[in-house]
Amino acid sequence: MRTHQHWYVPWLFLAVGLTVTITFILFPFFNTLGLAFTDATLLRDGQFTGADNFRRMFNDSRFWTALLNSTLYVVVVVPFMVVLPLILATLVAGKGRLLGFFRTAYYLPVVMSVVIIGLIWTNLLDSRGMVNSLLQWVSAIDSPIPFLTDRWLLLFSAMMVTIWSGLGYYMVIYLAALANIDQSLYDAASVDGAGVVRTFLSVTMPGVRATMMLIGMFSSIAAFRVFGEVYVLTGGTGGVGGRNVTMTMLIQNEGTGLQAETGYAGAISISMFVIMGALLLAQLWYQRREREDV
Repeated sequence: MRTHQHWYVPWLFLAVGLTVTITFILFPFFNTLGLAFTDATLLRDGQFTGADNFRRMFNDSRFWTALLNSTLYVVVVVPFMVVLPLILATLVAGKGRLLGFFRTAYYLPVVMSVVIIGLIWTNLLDSRGMVNSLLQWVSAIDSPIPFLTDRWLLLFSAMMVTIWSGLGYYMVIYLAALANIDQSLYDAASVDGAGVVRTFLSVTMPGVRATMMLIGMFSSIAAFRVFGEVYVLTGGTGGVGGRNVTMTMLIQNEGTGLQAETGYAGAISISMFVIMGALLLAQLWYQRREREDV
């Protein structure tokens, strides 16, 4: 049988994906890029103002506060997200009902809504919450710890919530990577007398190095874009005086509401895109150098 393939046939298979990409990714991106150079608001289109929004952004103390908070989030959260899920995956790898129970328990926060997670931890960390009540009951503290009112304690509390809720997701990725490690390497380590820690450092970690790099990339992007945890713990205010606001929260504050300045929010969004792009390129360069060294 002869078949006649027209030039447009492959495009028919790509039509749905291309439509979604153009509608929800490319068009919003270029629209935001255009808004960044205007004084547009929610109620008017605005006029071209050049780089005024970017000059305003660099002189805005709220922008530097948000950038500091988001950067600290990456610096603190990413190492935990890379190492702790690997330890959990190593502990629960294998077969058995008990291990299956722990795998399910660790993964449970992943399927929970960020709002629900935030409300749970807000109640736990409140001045009258279970954590402070328990510490006062055992006479560890005399007065409640201001987890949700102190700037740095609130920020680190949000980081802890992010780590807790993300462990299960990255644990599953590590479980898949651990299954690809040659069992003979563990047998050789056992014959050589290597202990649990030595085996973990010499066999497990090198065996999942590529996965560790990948998780480091994913978690750093997610940490820099954090929104839900900080938003819920602060009640949407960004903390006392807005000192715990992150980049995404600042964009949300400037780009929504009747007083929204969509042009200025677009400029902040573009700066965030550039920073995340630079972070991604730096990680890709590091991965490439690691492969060349090996």
